[in-house]
Amino acid sequence: MLQSLHKRNSELAESNRQLEILSNGIFEADELPKFKNKLAESQQFPLKARKLEILQINVGYMCNQVCAHCHVDAGPDRKEIMTKETMLQCLDVIKQTKAHSLDLTGGAPEMNPNFRWFVEEAAKAGIKDFIVRSNLTIIRANKKYHDLPEFFKKHNIHVVSSMPHWTKGKTDKQRGDGVFDKSIQALQVLNAIGYGMPESDLRLDLVYNPSGAFLPGNQAALEKDFKKSLLDDFGIHFHNLFALTNLPVSRFLDYLIASENYEDYMYALVEAYNPEAVKNVMCTNTLSVSWDGFLYDCDFNQMLQLPVNSQAKHISEFNESLLEGRNIVISQHCYGCTAGAGSSCQGSVT
Repeated sequence: MLQSLHKRNSELAESNRQLEILSNGIFEADELPKFKNKLAESQQFPLKARKLEILQINVGYMCNQVCAHCHVDAGPDRKEIMTKETMLQCLDVIKQTKAHSLDLTGGAPEMNPNFRWFVEEAAKAGIKDFIVRSNLTIIRANKKYHDLPEFFKKHNIHVVSSMPHWTKGKTDKQRGDGVFDKSIQALQVLNAIGYGMPESDLRLDLVYNPSGAFLPGNQAALEKDFKKSLLDDFGIHFHNLFALTNLPVSRFLDYLIASENYEDYMYALVEAYNPEAVKNVMCTNTLSVSWDGFLYDCDFNQMLQLPVNSQAKHISEFNESLLEGRNIVISQHCYGCTAGAGSSCQGSVT
């Protein structure tokens, strides 16, 4: 109990440190305009939650990889895992909410020991659009995960997987040695049972994050390049590519500071601010649930320990009428979701 409390206090201290950096900066140049003021300029403040459509549940921070850009700080040493009790509370909410999509994330969500049970129970509860954010390599990591593709197919799960680049060097640099080869093998296995194939209903989408301190390029152009290269070199098919902006949170924020790119990157986000992207940011129709059941507007807020602005702050207190129409909790990192074409877990938003 004391160890758990100490860990939570340590995480809160780290979140406060990152929020202080984001709010007040670490340089002497002119202060960055506040995101709140940018919203006000375009008559979009306060940002309001609309009807809940997607319930995004982080079932644990444990992962078989340690990716350089990971905003969850996931890795093999993370012990934060959603319990079956909290999953049961989530299932109660799934049965009562009008949300049509369930989005399971991690870490590697498949490493939660109750992952398959939870998927099966959620399917019984009537979820129609079921997303699992798989890192691909988990499928090849251990024999007990080798049948995951068949399990995904059985429940018609929409698989969304990170793929930093179509080349080995850039992918391994961001995600670790050997990740590219294992990812290619996993994609070939998924293709073999129908995932990602033309005209197939088994959805397979890839996610691209820039490998450095720059914004992603045009999503449609990137998708075209990814599809051509992966098909020509490995015979791999997939449906869509989602281009995500790296938000200045957790490991990526530390990288920006260590590489002395923080100031330039933040100014790049501010200069690329797009009021049209604000209209479709994911926090307006998505609710994020942490591994311990607390509620957040998005998983970035989850990592910064910024809970929802509502009396209902835990999944056990879920009240859709209280949560709908709430003011979204914002800070400077929100520039990342509103830069250029915008960014969400489903890719560009404009």
